[in-house]
Amino acid sequence: MPTILIVEDEKPLRDLVRAYLEKEQYIVLEAADGKSALEVHSTQKIDVVVLDLMIPYLDGIEVCRRIRTTSDVYIIMLTAKADEVDRVVGLEVGADDYLTKPFSPRELVARVRACLRRPRGTASAQPKVLRFDNLVIDLDGQSIRIGDEILSVTATEYKLIAMLASAPGRLFSRMQLLEHVWGTNYYGDDHVVDVHIANARKKLHEDSGSLRYIETVRGAGYRWRSA
Repeated sequence: MPTILIVEDEKPLRDLVRAYLEKEQYIVLEAADGKSALEVHSTQKIDVVVLDLMIPYLDGIEVCRRIRTTSDVYIIMLTAKADEVDRVVGLEVGADDYLTKPFSPRELVARVRACLRRPRGTASAQPKVLRFDNLVIDLDGQSIRIGDEILSVTATEYKLIAMLASAPGRLFSRMQLLEHVWGTNYYGDDHVVDVHIANARKKLHEDSGSLRYIETVRGAGYRWRSA
């Protein structure tokens, strides 16, 4: 069974989250501070880390940064702060998603479940074609079609759509999208991402009232709908 590591210094909250995760038959491990979290992660096979931002000894940002040097485990960050900067920093150092306290334990379980539906693997294990209802993305042919209609997308729009669609439910910050599509040497306005996302949505016919594939997470970035 998948193993979930909860890193949270508030025991009542740890107990609550544990109860909900164990109800889903997950194996649950706990850590109350950053140092303990790194020790558990280094000695156990972890599938998802639920990581609080404000924890003793090493904060969640530093723990996330250190985990990312050795592992691509999914990380869902918890934060009581409403400041957009904290969420963006968390995403930029490698967190996959975040929840702001107070949150619904059921929503957290849903986020964990979404992560586990898209396990990471080697490049050779990645699918060549992504299918979402009648939308088909051919990664080899670099083409997108809806039904029998081949969409006329630019290279930039294709890269954005393919990146988001390759990890449904995963939250990408503007900076992550910029680095993937425009490269690490791009120094322009990061809101260029918003313009191309808007154009991509039109190409996907989202402006016509059809199914929305790309979700906006206010102040944090974008993600492909998970289900």
